[in-house]
Amino acid sequence: MAFVLRAFASGADGVFIGGCWLGECHYVTEGNYDALSMMHLSRKVLEQIGINPKRLRLEWIAGSEGMRYAEVMNDFGRQLKEMGPIGTAEGIEKESLKLKFKAVSKILPFLKLVERERLRVRFKTEEEYNDFFSSDEVNRLVREVIAEKLVISQITTLLGRSPLSTREISESLHLEPAEVSRHLNSSARQGLIRYDEIQKRYAIA
Repeated sequence: MAFVLRAFASGADGVFIGGCWLGECHYVTEGNYDALSMMHLSRKVLEQIGINPKRLRLEWIAGSEGMRYAEVMNDFGRQLKEMGPIGTAEGIEKESLKLKFKAVSKILPFLKLVERERLRVRFKTEEEYNDFFSSDEVNRLVREVIAEKLVISQITTLLGRSPLSTREISESLHLEPAEVSRHLNSSARQGLIRYDEIQKRYAIA
């Protein structure tokens, strides 16, 4: 996931991952199954920060399938052209986009832990992976655990630049003031941020 995030943060409009067909990997680790899980999780994370998840694409292509590789890459290039530049097409300003990816990078160890403890599964078919990652259970986990961490990370990343009021944070992240206040209170209890009485703004603790 770190490589995927780095590519997007550097301005890539799309990221392509290619691997051997499931069940046909020459290595005992069967990394293509792990890549499939990580692709699904990465797409969920991209969605949470407002990025079109289809900008990340994974395809199975054998070493002998040169023609298929060319067709897939041409198709992906066409799709990305239709989507438009990353951020701009989603209505996200350049600085805001940088902040979002920086915030995701900060919680990367947490995301890896969630993947290992809650999302590490091994199925035989791609359809089973698709069903699992689109299930109510996984979507609830994303909403209640990952989304919460992502918002707090965005807030602390923002406050790392300068102290801000609740309203300023709300406007910058396009969140309701009530939601921002809830996250600020939670972060303050954890000792992540503090309220500066002089400036009347929140700052990093």
